[in-house]
Amino acid sequence: MSRHIAIVEDEPAIRENYAAVLRRQGYEVSTYSNRLDATQAFHARLPELVLLDIGLEGEVEGGFDLCQALRALSHYLPIIFLTARDSEFDTVSGLRLGADDYLTKDISMHHLLARIAALFRRVDALRTPPCAENVIEKGPLLLDTLRLTVTWQGVAVNLTLTEFWIVHALVRFPGHVKNREQLSKKANVFVDDSTITSHIKRIRKKFVSIEPKFAAIETVYGMGYRWIQ
Repeated sequence: MSRHIAIVEDEPAIRENYAAVLRRQGYEVSTYSNRLDATQAFHARLPELVLLDIGLEGEVEGGFDLCQALRALSHYLPIIFLTARDSEFDTVSGLRLGADDYLTKDISMHHLLARIAALFRRVDALRTPPCAENVIEKGPLLLDTLRLTVTWQGVAVNLTLTEFWIVHALVRFPGHVKNREQLSKKANVFVDDSTITSHIKRIRKKFVSIEPKFAAIETVYGMGYRWIQ
């Protein structure tokens, strides 16, 4: 049975372009142009993944409201913001509301499809027991590359896919400095230095919320970042 993806996007050409590509990949696709229609449809039947814009037919932040409502309906439903809005404020807002990732519309279709496939793998893997060969353990950190999950001191760290792969790149070779270009490549995002810096800040905050004295990610000024545990 094919996976069911919903696209909520108020620009018809963009919406249908994404839908056509996903259907060619074998996905079942439903499309919506506004929050009301999408909300009614989702209460009747939840999709298996949602691609969501922020601005929706006159609602400047309609996507944020819809994301919050979706997360209340399902903790595990994969939600990806796909938007032209690339400000730090919008990114943080989207992630705080429960989105699994936040991508801008200049991302290539190849990378978008990879992100979608990765989220489906994570959903499937969460239903199966963890396998030792997929787990990296560094002190209080446990990172599962199949389930795409991270725990710190036994507590789940709710990372986006981008954040997960940044942490993976650092943890895989502790003590080795990874520059911003290397982290960007590992995370399959092509962004400027300030955006990688923002990702690192958010990652640190998530670990600090579990352990206030967390200091495993070290900034090496002028070079990049490294995992020091």
